[in-house]
Amino acid sequence: MALGLNVERPEEACSDENCPFHGTLSVRGQTLEGEVASTDMDKTVIVEREYDVKVPKYDRFMKRRSRVPAHAPPCVDLEVGDTVRIAETRPLSKTKSHVVVERVATAAAGGDV
Repeated sequence: MALGLNVERPEEACSDENCPFHGTLSVRGQTLEGEVASTDMDKTVIVEREYDVKVPKYDRFMKRRSRVPAHAPPCVDLEVGDTVRIAETRPLSKTKSHVVVERVATAAAGGDV
């Protein structure tokens, strides 16, 4: 099954209905990249993105961050600090409208030393 994204299918299978690879969930819209900030919830991760915003008054940039809740299928093994790619999907709950489609880098390889 093709997602329309250039991502590899995970090796292990899962029985999650909301998995874009092994279930019936379709992806559409934006794809974002960020770092996993929290894995405390069941099947949900918080992905944190940092970006710069120009402040015209001081002619400088300031850092902002956004935290996006995303569905984490069991076939994608995630830890805090991993860099992941998430894709937009239909609303899965009150706050979740994204799903993790790929782990780009692990916490040990992608973090600062």
